[in-house]
Amino acid sequence: MPVFAYKGVTATGRSTKGWLDADSARGARTKLRHEGIFLTDLSEAGDAPESSDTGLRLQLPWFRRVPSMELSIFTRQAATLISAGIPLVEGLAALTEQTEHPRLKSVLGRVRDSVNEGSTLADALAQSGTFPTLYVSMVRAGEAGGALEQVLERLADYLENQVRIRNKVMSILIYPAVMMGFAMIVVGVLVTVVLPQITELLTSLNQPLPFYTRWIIGISHFARDWWWALGLGLAGMAAGIHALVRTERGRSGYDRMLLSLPVLGRVVRLLAIARFTRTLSTLLAGGLPIVPALGTARDVADNTVLGRAIDAARVSITEGASIAAPLRASGEFPPVVTHMIAVGERSGQLEMMLAKVADAYDEQVETTITRLTALLEPLLILMMVAIVVVIIMATLVPLLQVTSSLN
Repeated sequence: MPVFAYKGVTATGRSTKGWLDADSARGARTKLRHEGIFLTDLSEAGDAPESSDTGLRLQLPWFRRVPSMELSIFTRQAATLISAGIPLVEGLAALTEQTEHPRLKSVLGRVRDSVNEGSTLADALAQSGTFPTLYVSMVRAGEAGGALEQVLERLADYLENQVRIRNKVMSILIYPAVMMGFAMIVVGVLVTVVLPQITELLTSLNQPLPFYTRWIIGISHFARDWWWALGLGLAGMAAGIHALVRTERGRSGYDRMLLSLPVLGRVVRLLAIARFTRTLSTLLAGGLPIVPALGTARDVADNTVLGRAIDAARVSITEGASIAAPLRASGEFPPVVTHMIAVGERSGQLEMMLAKVADAYDEQVETTITRLTALLEPLLILMMVAIVVVIIMATLVPLLQVTSSLN
């Protein structure tokens, strides 16, 4: 049964909004009319509201995604309800009513209806198109093994850890991003507003100008006259790079280039390995077989260079060999990682070893980014000061020369 979001006015004139279940939009209007609510907007949860405005409405898929935090909260609550012995359909109905995110509310309503009609939870989640492959695979394994509660708890831990790492990295990068934006605004104002006014004064003096002053004036004129061409060029370059990265060869070259960068490449490699080991540990702990678990973990790692090594490990597993050997032979995984995987395979504690690798690499990523940010902040300040000093010298030196000649 679909879930509808509504806005309206009560009989007393008070504005109200909320969600309700109904077979159709017409049924929703009938229910609300019986409750004494006069509708102003009505839409299926997750979509743009209906209104009397006949103008164009833009709907972007990006704004319809469900945040990882919402998924983790739902997963934790679902595990709690199942552990309390509440039937799955009843628990999904309760979570649908409790969830405040419109898109997730609509998806959960469809999942609840599918499960009520006899579908498995994993199939219903897969049909919704909202839950990632990792999520669906673990739920499927949990249902097959009769351990859905434990699987949901592991999924909640996994999602919460990913959200925590992402929030830490974003909080670290906010200050340098603000500094970079401020520096670009200052330089833009100097070049396009302040410098042209000083340029008119310098050219009116009919005095020879230093070469660096002429360069600064040329850059200023170019920025003012051709700013639209610069914008189009940057947009075209970004679109070209995006199209190239979407091809198989382009993506492989892009990933290899990222891994080969002096300092950033190490961070990219650590992030990819941490995602791979964390995902593989979670999947194996959830009861998923090793071969499909490696395939899902490869996709989550999101790096084609490391992905080829992981594919070699999948082939090795099907031939009865180990995971660690092809990863070590690829040269893309650090020796510590392959050694711990080998130890985990021999001891039968592969999930625990993978989790330890992920914890260690997440900590290294956070430490590395913190150090890079601490170094980047003074570099940005020095760069901004250097640009301002060059502009000032390019305009001040000719004025001083004119003043000295007049004296």
